[in-house]
Amino acid sequence: MALNFVKYLARQKGSSLEATIAPKPSVLHPREVLIRVKAVAINPADYKMIDQGHRVTDWPLVPGLDGAGVIEQAGDEVGDFMIGDRVLALFTPGDRSGSFQEYAVVEEKDVARYPANWSPEEASTLGVCYLTGIMALGIGLKTPLPFLEGGPILGLQPSSVLILGGSSAVGAATIQLLRLAVPECRILATSSPRHHDHIKNYLGADDVIDRNSSSLPFDAKQATPGSQGVDAIIDVVGAGREQRDIFEALNPNGAKIYAQVWTGDEQIDEPDSVNSIMFRGRDLPQLPGNQNIVHSLAQLLEGDKYRLPLPVHHVGHGLSALEKALELMRYGVSGEKLVVSI
Repeated sequence: MALNFVKYLARQKGSSLEATIAPKPSVLHPREVLIRVKAVAINPADYKMIDQGHRVTDWPLVPGLDGAGVIEQAGDEVGDFMIGDRVLALFTPGDRSGSFQEYAVVEEKDVARYPANWSPEEASTLGVCYLTGIMALGIGLKTPLPFLEGGPILGLQPSSVLILGGSSAVGAATIQLLRLAVPECRILATSSPRHHDHIKNYLGADDVIDRNSSSLPFDAKQATPGSQGVDAIIDVVGAGREQRDIFEALNPNGAKIYAQVWTGDEQIDEPDSVNSIMFRGRDLPQLPGNQNIVHSLAQLLEGDKYRLPLPVHHVGHGLSALEKALELMRYGVSGEKLVVSI
């Protein structure tokens, strides 16, 4: 095996990525695995860390939250994985564990096998959006999560929910997870018309509304029983910042929850009568069963109960493709997941 490998890092806030040669890392703790990274998926958080220093404490930084590859080394107490297993993982930006490199070390709890008929490029897209969707339901709405071992078993079971940003990776994940968590819930989502078929007929939403509709709140209310409105809104793209009348889609007699994913901006203000909950990655310890999130994903994949959220846009291979993918993400991506092979 090679003694050295390539990692892609940003030297300081706002700098471009560069390739550098480094010693190959080794497993240091008994519950870690070493992954030969084959593909990484790009998230908005990646460019925000590089450009703005969000959540970065040390430079240089090896970015990367999502990825997939092959296990090359396993700690002595790793029980569920073997050398050669094809896995996806939740990576941690940094020198040893960021996914923008050929080899990365990850804790066993953050690793899952993926279906044999999937490519590493497809598998790399699952982690962050699945994690965020779990948090949207478990922390944002406080719904039961029956598929999460040790997860909440009591809580709100909404009769209807509007997901703003249904064609985003997080929106696509949340639609599927909400269907699993509360099967009878009427799920509405917004997107541009070109994504409606995917959201409704592939992901399983009950209705999809044009995100640019001048009557969006009315359209959403009309899609609920008795035109009463939705019990909750999950905003995964910060749409409520510009769409200020969206709160009119809420049922005045319902739970009136507005769950917003932190996108790096200030919390979106809501009317006094609305219960607004913003959640961030650092809130994960609040969720019962949080140590089993990736394991629950593996079980759903094995049982064919969770589908690839979005089509993959394979940008290319290596440093130039990473820079191109980050630039595409800066301009905004909808209905697809950007992936680079390493």
